[in-house]
Amino acid sequence: MSISALMPTPYESAQLNLRLFELRRDPVLREARQWFVFDFNPESLDEFLAVVGGERNAWFRMVLGYWDFAASLVTTGAIDSESFLVAHGEIFGTFCKVHSYLNELRSRSGEPDFCKHLEAVVLAA
Repeated sequence: MSISALMPTPYESAQLNLRLFELRRDPVLREARQWFVFDFNPESLDEFLAVVGGERNAWFRMVLGYWDFAASLVTTGAIDSESFLVAHGEIFGTFCKVHSYLNELRSRSGEPDFCKHLEAVVLAA
């Protein structure tokens, strides 16, 4: 089987992009993303960890879980990177808010792979 036979077709990538947009329309995820984009602005590790361990923990995990899952479609080859990045620019802003704290969060949580797909896709762009 050739490598090109394993790559998603443009149609398949478009379908997956549309499905990701449908998932983003979930009211709870939409509210969590709104909070993350506009109100989650930690300026220190202590502020970051306070949110991670606080009342907004579920929204924090929901947003990062969504984007890590979405990015995993790229890292596993289910969707092509170019069409994904063109359609989902929000992933960059999301990553920027956690990038500085990821290593510490991974260490403290014992989850060395936390957001690994999100990180891989953004840093490869």
